[in-house]
Amino acid sequence: MRLWTINPKYLDAKGLLALWREALLAQEVLRGRTKGWRNHPQLDRFKSHPDPVSAIGFYLYFIYLEGKSRGYRFNEDKIYRRPKCIPAITVSRKWLAEELKQLKRKLRERDRSRYLALLKTRKIELHPLFQLSTRRRKSKGSTIAIFEPEK
Repeated sequence: MRLWTINPKYLDAKGLLALWREALLAQEVLRGRTKGWRNHPQLDRFKSHPDPVSAIGFYLYFIYLEGKSRGYRFNEDKIYRRPKCIPAITVSRKWLAEELKQLKRKLRERDRSRYLALLKTRKIELHPLFQLSTRRRKSKGSTIAIFEPEK
């Protein structure tokens, strides 16, 4: 299970489809509807959130939007809870650096054009649920607003 911190726009088709499936599984785990995967380390960030089920719903919604922008038919009805505003989850720069290293390795093998585009990217955008921690003090979470896309 890989629940990426980076914005899903950087993922190739295989990565985005896997993320959708794995985030749906994570949602079921966080809702207490599975016996397996409950102790997976990728879920720790969500479990530490004040409202884990809403956090994974917010996370899934942006994966859904990215899939929709690419013409995929992700079923929005599978998202159990989709809040408008939610506290951010703070991640370290070290976490992000390790994730980018892993993504570059995957893209180099599977999607050369996305890999080259990622290499040229100067500032990596995070998934809207996440924010980078500051060096001086850890943030306790800021509010993120979702604005509905125009139909």
